[in-house]
Amino acid sequence: MASASDTVLSVRELRTEFRGDRGNVRVLDDISFDVGRGRIVGLVGESGSGKSMTALSLMGLVPKPQGHVSAKSIKLDGTDLATLTPDGMRRLRGSEISMVFQEPMTSLNPVRKIWDQVGEPLAIHHGLKRREIRDRVLEMFELVGIPEPKARLDAYPHELSGGLRQRAMIAMGLICEPKLLIADEPTTALDVTTQSQILKLMLDLRDRVGTAIIMITHDLGIIAEMCDEVNVMYAGQIVEQADVFDLFERPSHPYTRGLLASIPRAGAARITKRMPSIPGMVPNLAKLPPGCRFGPRCGDTMAICQQPPVLEGVKQGHVARCWLHAEQETSGQGAST
Repeated sequence: MASASDTVLSVRELRTEFRGDRGNVRVLDDISFDVGRGRIVGLVGESGSGKSMTALSLMGLVPKPQGHVSAKSIKLDGTDLATLTPDGMRRLRGSEISMVFQEPMTSLNPVRKIWDQVGEPLAIHHGLKRREIRDRVLEMFELVGIPEPKARLDAYPHELSGGLRQRAMIAMGLICEPKLLIADEPTTALDVTTQSQILKLMLDLRDRVGTAIIMITHDLGIIAEMCDEVNVMYAGQIVEQADVFDLFERPSHPYTRGLLASIPRAGAARITKRMPSIPGMVPNLAKLPPGCRFGPRCGDTMAICQQPPVLEGVKQGHVARCWLHAEQETSGQGAST
């Protein structure tokens, strides 16, 4: 794990719940992890596991008053986001911490020129004039590889392809040189070729700009290609944390093993053979099963699984929320202890 001076983001015991007439539903429960400087950390899991809600909670974008976020601490380069007022969070959002959403067409204003939207954080956070903003946006368009960047400045979102819109969103996220960029499924709506280009772009920008990245995805192939460390999420909890190489070499939680077994492999089976899959569905967070949340879908259940497991050390820097590892050394629990 990174030392304190090398850590951009340190999240401890993040909890998010929604309050309604029928009671409260906790959608994130005890989320703790670190992001090192210039590192890419993955959040992976099925739909409904809590990945995007983690991002919204970190960004201060959980809708209120129904949504409520609490944490022991959420430190961004020493500043505790958990203690900031809404105005204080707005001052950091877009400058110190930014986010790229999975569908840029729903994130961009269809009646504003693209340069005006991409450059808006410069006006808000740095008070630059329009000419200065336009020049800086042109530089960012060149940096993110938008072809004919000068001609694209006055385009509207519908005049750009999906890949160019996503590049523009990445330019917007990086234009104030944030310490942390959150990418929420940034390639979901793109074709395979464009996906590859966007992922390569993000790796290049990480290397050139030095921004740390949280990569949110359900695709373990993207995790393998992009990430340094991985947090596997299930039903609002982190169930496994590890270095990316260690996770793929030695997956320790039954859920992680199921995800990896579900990856299609060329030549691994006849085309008529059914691909492996995890039985069942992610549980309703309002009606969680007793004990281990993955228990109803797990093939390794024991009597003790009726009690909620905690993150246990598998090896140094690798932990899993599973009773299978309860007897192993816990000295390497890292961010979650």
